[in-house]
Amino acid sequence: HVQLVESGGGSVQAGGSLRLSCTAPYLADSSTCMAWFRQVAEKEREGVAAIFNGDRRVYYRDSVKGRFTVSLDNATNTLYLQMNSLKPEDTAMYYCAATAGLEREDCIEGYFIPSVDFGEWGQGTQVTVS
Repeated sequence: HVQLVESGGGSVQAGGSLRLSCTAPYLADSSTCMAWFRQVAEKEREGVAAIFNGDRRVYYRDSVKGRFTVSLDNATNTLYLQMNSLKPEDTAMYYCAATAGLEREDCIEGYFIPSVDFGEWGQGTQVTVS
């Protein structure tokens, strides 16, 4: 069982920036889909961004396009989420997740169900935007 570890959350004012990090040993696998999810209490976990390690193609949910950037650093086995122009509605617990069992097209189109398609999760990091 692989442990993913997130960091970088915090509290910022609207318009500010944060960079989340997630260390994961999966990054060496070219068939891995890595993703960021977020969840607000009593709501379903939603996909924010994803990246396919093989060709670095990415997916973003519409509400974060142009503001968030997902990236991978294979040298340090780290997944990043750069979040700019943060809004109060971005407030949530953010999780990183990994899977080697998702088709590339599903990863880069955002066609995945968190609880079904991703087996490895971090503990989450809280982002609060006021």
